[in-house]
Amino acid sequence: MSISPARTAAFDILLRIERERAFSSVLLPLYEERLSPPDRSLCHELVLGVLRRRMRLDRLLDHLAPSRKLDAEVRIALQIGLYQLLFLTKVPARAAINESVELVKRARKMSAAGFVNALLRRASHEDIRIEYAGEIDRVSVETSHPRWLIERWSERLGLDQAANLANSNNEPAKIAFRVIGEENQDVSALLETAVPSESVDGCYLLDRSTSAVRKLAFENRIYLQDEASQMVARAVVGPDNGSFLDVCAAPGGKTGLIAARTHPRIAIAGDLYQPRVELLRDNCRRQSVDVKVVRYDATQSLPFADETFNTMLVDAPCSGTGTIRHNPEIRYLISAEDIVELSFKQRRILGEASKAVKKGGLLVYSTCSLETEEGEAVAEWFINEHRGFEKVRPSVPERFIGDSGFARTWPHRDGMDGFFIAAFRRV
Repeated sequence: MSISPARTAAFDILLRIERERAFSSVLLPLYEERLSPPDRSLCHELVLGVLRRRMRLDRLLDHLAPSRKLDAEVRIALQIGLYQLLFLTKVPARAAINESVELVKRARKMSAAGFVNALLRRASHEDIRIEYAGEIDRVSVETSHPRWLIERWSERLGLDQAANLANSNNEPAKIAFRVIGEENQDVSALLETAVPSESVDGCYLLDRSTSAVRKLAFENRIYLQDEASQMVARAVVGPDNGSFLDVCAAPGGKTGLIAARTHPRIAIAGDLYQPRVELLRDNCRRQSVDVKVVRYDATQSLPFADETFNTMLVDAPCSGTGTIRHNPEIRYLISAEDIVELSFKQRRILGEASKAVKKGGLLVYSTCSLETEEGEAVAEWFINEHRGFEKVRPSVPERFIGDSGFARTWPHRDGMDGFFIAAFRRV
């Protein structure tokens, strides 16, 4: 029996995420470009659906086979089958079961074929009830977020808001984009179907992707970029003919928007690893912005003289907990220890980068993290340790400014990715 290209691609992507700590946002476009529109849609749904429900699916598997240790290939084939049985009501149960059996055969796990068949058939007609060890466990499993993350958010927001946040991470995000260059007829037609953002000028929203969206993105007529990411870029305000540095710039979406909007006399962007530098350079080219791209280690002294730039963005490497809607696997790849380590790295980068800001210049610090250690704590440390800077209000809508004078966006409150934004000026 042949396996549908959609399920084969979904299996291969999920296995690579498991083994290589790869990201779905990188792998999906690579695999989907070879698929027909219907197969592309099913592959997308299976990959993101399994990642968003993985802990719940695994808890069900543990209930159905409590004493069986499962190889990664077998577990992923079962997750794909279970997800279809429980969440994709238009997929016939027979197809979901049979193709999961074929997936384990394709993975050369022939001895597991009968087991997979029997377990999924049982799941297709049995009403399985999961028992939880308290409310934290229930929210953790039902939303498929690690317990430590739910506990962390509950301590800060309360359990109800933590549950709302986790649930919002499992909802498909709107398609956010901006226009590159001049509008043509196809772009104008797309804008007629889109809704302008209420929070970010020049940002447009759609409920779902379409062939027209993909075509215009491929042609570099539009740039797909989350609403909150565009907000960060628009918070970087500089003088005409000034100098601008994006310190940790790859992949370059914010770099491109800042350069296109502010037209700096000198625009430089950098990153650490050569593949990211090449991606950054290519992305700036596709956005038709004139940016010099440099490779360096931002945790060390930057290759620029002190007080060189009028404006600077430090969008620092972070845990990414604010982007789980777009990258659902992040929740399984990070730990509490990672957040602590990243906060120290962010302080080093911010401290080193600040030396290159001119007197009167603006320094914007941001992360796509929901964690205070990577946001408020870093910003407060910076202002306390660097007396030559003063805190200023970020250039974002007032409703995003908190009591601390910094800005935050939240997936469950604002319908966009979760970012932290702080702004400082050298005095």
